[in-house]
Amino acid sequence: MRKVNLRMNEQEKYETIKELVDHGGNKNKVALKLNISRRQVDRLIIIYKEKGKSSFIHGNRGKYPTKTLDKSISEDIVLLYTTKYQEFNFRHFHEYLIEDEKLDISYKYVYNHLTKAGILSPKARKRTKKEFKKQQLQKEKKINLAMSDEQIETIINHEISLEDSHPRGEKPKYFGEIIEMDGSIHLWFGDKKTCLHLAIDKATSTVVGGYFDYQETLNGYYTVKYQILTNYGIPYKFLTDNRTVFNYISLNPDKRVSEKDVLTQFGYACKQLGIALETTSVSQAKGLIERTNGTFQGRLINELKLNGINTLEEANKYLTEIFIPKFNSKFAMDYKKFSSAFETSPSDEKINYTLAVLTPRKTDSGNAIKYKNKYYQPYLNNELKCFRPKTEVLVIKAFKGELLVTIDEKVYELKELSRNERFSKEFDEVPEIKVRKKYVPPMNHPWKVASFKKQIEKAHTNRVYA
Repeated sequence: MRKVNLRMNEQEKYETIKELVDHGGNKNKVALKLNISRRQVDRLIIIYKEKGKSSFIHGNRGKYPTKTLDKSISEDIVLLYTTKYQEFNFRHFHEYLIEDEKLDISYKYVYNHLTKAGILSPKARKRTKKEFKKQQLQKEKKINLAMSDEQIETIINHEISLEDSHPRGEKPKYFGEIIEMDGSIHLWFGDKKTCLHLAIDKATSTVVGGYFDYQETLNGYYTVKYQILTNYGIPYKFLTDNRTVFNYISLNPDKRVSEKDVLTQFGYACKQLGIALETTSVSQAKGLIERTNGTFQGRLINELKLNGINTLEEANKYLTEIFIPKFNSKFAMDYKKFSSAFETSPSDEKINYTLAVLTPRKTDSGNAIKYKNKYYQPYLNNELKCFRPKTEVLVIKAFKGELLVTIDEKVYELKELSRNERFSKEFDEVPEIKVRKKYVPPMNHPWKVASFKKQIEKAHTNRVYA
């Protein structure tokens, strides 16, 4: 015989009606006790005599409303969030579920099932995080309602998450093992804010590069990188923040990549030189460069003002020739006493063409390539080369400004196509011009269009930048 389990109010009705049927009594008194009508008491007596105890089970028990969603949908929601839409806030995730996944569900349903699965929104407030942690500790039976509010508060605040804490880490062993980089926008000199791009070795606290620019730019970090490569060599790793110069994920991976898509510029240059690139959004993770920026703001601004420096060129000259050497002698350890992780510096030509901005383009019907509102044509040994319209090319702007182009895995020189000829063959006496042969480097791996596209795709899908 199947065991019948009643809920508390059902059990009370059952026991009261059973007592009334078995031993008799006043039906009006029973109706008042159960807060039901006299007529309902008569009905309960009838169904008790017909079906017994099971008749007191509510008829809707075990049934679900017709609008109830399938359990698999809640599992799909959790799976989608933990894979495809990770780190989306819940409201943003809900919008994508409706628009892209075609799941017409309420925000409350999404919120309840994600929190039930132990997932908290990245945009959750401190109060919500605290309440969420309290519920987790109750499930783990580390706290209970018998404890005082003070005891519960102590337990909740005793342990904090790793992203909210900043534990002390060990310093690297080798000079050049980790180079921290950052940009500091401040009123360094004059009446206009500029950005100081700075790099410091984590093991020895040696400032290995610095450069002023009007904004935090790819060119600024390329200049600092150039200083490191020429003065010290190739480091093992760069540790930077999540600026778009280092870590840029396009919302549309199919979008044409331009010089503005700097993810694959700095990262791609690091890849060719074998330098690891790590980014973090936690400023405390690169505390050395952050503190150094503060020290520079306290000292460099006053020295620039004392020396009457108001231009970018003068500031960069003072920074590299006077201030950084003086700063290192006072605050940094002697890096020559440390074992070095730097590899031998590449040749100046290799550095120049590795620290390049690579930009995909297509030839037009006039065998020209448009780049920064100017038209160029490819030449090889001072001979014009012609290609079919819409041929895919890769324009290379070297660090020192030279323009080259790779087409079909060959490197060509780019010459600007002027709107008018400098001299008329019919009317002007054309002076004799000595044509100096321009150096065109040999083709190698970094400048292949296929390799560049492959790196872009890898960076956008797997977030592997260097």
